[in-house]
Amino acid sequence: MAIALPLTSYSPISTSSSISRTSFVTLTPPHRSFFSNQNFNRRVLISCSSSLSSDNGSTPESMNGNGSGLNGQSSFPGMPSFDGTSKPPLKWRRVLLKVSGEALAGDEEQNIDPKVTMSIAREVAAVTRLGIEVAIVVGGGNIFRGSTWAGCSGLDRSSADYIGMLATVMNAIFLQATMESIGIPTRVQTAFRMSEVAEPYIRRRAIRHLEKGRVVIFAAGTGNPFFTTDTAAALRCAEINAEVVLKATNVDGVFDDDPKRNPNARLLESLTYQEVTSKDLSVMDMTAITLCQENNIPVVVFNLSEPGNIAKAIKGERVGTLIGGTWNSIVATT
Repeated sequence: MAIALPLTSYSPISTSSSISRTSFVTLTPPHRSFFSNQNFNRRVLISCSSSLSSDNGSTPESMNGNGSGLNGQSSFPGMPSFDGTSKPPLKWRRVLLKVSGEALAGDEEQNIDPKVTMSIAREVAAVTRLGIEVAIVVGGGNIFRGSTWAGCSGLDRSSADYIGMLATVMNAIFLQATMESIGIPTRVQTAFRMSEVAEPYIRRRAIRHLEKGRVVIFAAGTGNPFFTTDTAAALRCAEINAEVVLKATNVDGVFDDDPKRNPNARLLESLTYQEVTSKDLSVMDMTAITLCQENNIPVVVFNLSEPGNIAKAIKGERVGTLIGGTWNSIVATT
């Protein structure tokens, strides 16, 4: 006597692709007497689907088993979560944050101010929980600036720039330690090999880290002398397919005049790439601006020292000056 038992299998919805197959299997009961005098005409429903798993085979933290992400939010951008709340719309999904070395120094009493790095870490942590992927490029001007020291005691420009690259690695490791102290998984990738302290920069590995919810800090600039960390930020942004460069500085944005000399200087909310180059505005070096223009990458310049500005910039809220785009659109304009 061959019968079939009903079996329902539920697979939670995931954001990654999965393959589901349904098959019907006929079972023969081991104990015929248990099914006597009954007419069974049912089938077993078996649903097989590929499951989400991390590298160690465990379920990712982004899913809590009911199709929701962290904090009960839906795993689908812009869709309501399963607890009835809606996820706020986000302007960008993957961003690159450029932090200058001078900004890390804070009040400049020491090379690195732990209060500044902790403030950065906490604001980045808040936005990563929303599903935004964050990469960071750090400068090294708080420790050593190659262009300033070139020519001193016979130090040529190339050697001075390499020393400056090492300074950015020091800042990156410090920032990584701060972020991981509050539970943010972070990876440091350097433009040249320093295997004992950081990963080498590998584009696909960096993107995979971001997809897993980790923060990636790019250090050592581009790995070449004569290029600034602003250029490294524009380059890495284009390589990892980030949508915007967020330049954190010690000023509120770009002004039509020097605010230190002219108290009536006006903050410019938006600029085009051509306006930056034609007016020779000292926002980023021309190589970085040109690279952003050619790849249609908008740039946001904002004040790092203002609490909440990092989170606002990453979430796409109006802050500082936007270059190469408009606040109502994410499409870069020239």
